[in-house]
Amino acid sequence: MQKRMLVSTRKGLFELGRGRNGWVVKDTSFLGDNVTLALHDARDGTDYAALNHGHFGIKLHRRDKGKKTWVEIATPKYPEKPEGLVDNDGWGKPVTWSTQLIWALETGGPRQKGVLWAGTMPGGLFRSSDRGETWQLMESLWRHPDRNKWLGGGADLPGIHSICVDPRDANTIRVAISCGGVWRSEDGGQSWAQSAHGMKFDNGPKSEAESPDAQDPHMMVQCAGAPSKFWVQHHAGIFKSVDDAKTWTEVKAAPSSFGFGVVVHPKDPDTAWFVPGIKDEKRIPVDGKLVVTRTRDGGRTFKSLKKGLPQKHAYDVIFRHALAIDDSGKQLAMGSTTGNVWVSGDQGDSWALVSSTLPQVYALRFA
Repeated sequence: MQKRMLVSTRKGLFELGRGRNGWVVKDTSFLGDNVTLALHDARDGTDYAALNHGHFGIKLHRRDKGKKTWVEIATPKYPEKPEGLVDNDGWGKPVTWSTQLIWALETGGPRQKGVLWAGTMPGGLFRSSDRGETWQLMESLWRHPDRNKWLGGGADLPGIHSICVDPRDANTIRVAISCGGVWRSEDGGQSWAQSAHGMKFDNGPKSEAESPDAQDPHMMVQCAGAPSKFWVQHHAGIFKSVDDAKTWTEVKAAPSSFGFGVVVHPKDPDTAWFVPGIKDEKRIPVDGKLVVTRTRDGGRTFKSLKKGLPQKHAYDVIFRHALAIDDSGKQLAMGSTTGNVWVSGDQGDSWALVSSTLPQVYALRFA
């Protein structure tokens, strides 16, 4: 089982280690800075961290295996917007051609040494072939005519938050966009096809409810051991796919099908975990009770897991990247908007509180 965890927070990157008495904070980096995402590259042991300095912009840093020093590297950068171009989103608002947030960061395939993928707001996908020294915008997706149908959901801008590189073929990439559906490329990003068919939302014009380009997936995951199987936590519920994310079916769960994060067991595609909440203006746990829901039968039934979690006056929200599972499928972790971090060593049956004093947690990664 993995024994290290990267916790990205509003005020720094915290590294947790597993010892005899459980998980503890071992080290900190960028203390006081807004670390929105971190990535561990198991291919060469490199760590990456994305920071949002607000007025001072977006930054990326890299730390090589065995080193303590972080080195600033290039940030995905948009080209200049062509003069006179009318480029509006689905709301009719002008699209910003500048990186507002690095919202997804993933490695390429096992044999693609140095290849990284980054998803950003306002909806651009970038590829690096040199460990982040340079980045290339996937023009084929950015200039796709349907991009102008995308729109902001909870944020003002559409954004790519989920990137799934297919373990069978690293040239097959799928991305989830809030709000823009799911897109698939089978040629390394040279061409793209909409892949959110079957999803639907439950507010807005009924005539557009099933439009793939208007869907708001909150998080998409692919089962490593059964890569034709996918799960999506959507704004309007839970959806799953058993045909390479080409079509989707809705799954109902109690106490709620709304949430942000989802993880799937790395070997068993029918086992997945979610953190339910009350949607839209509320965005808090149902009845003030924090639970994790788990299905072991592909979504036919769900069990609410609450042992070790607060069941009274709990108003923690778990962001989309703040629910994590390790490579063994036994360990889970989640961090909340109130700075709580919990871990489970028994697939969610019970949870232990690691810290209640961290800053707001944006993302967790086992490393």
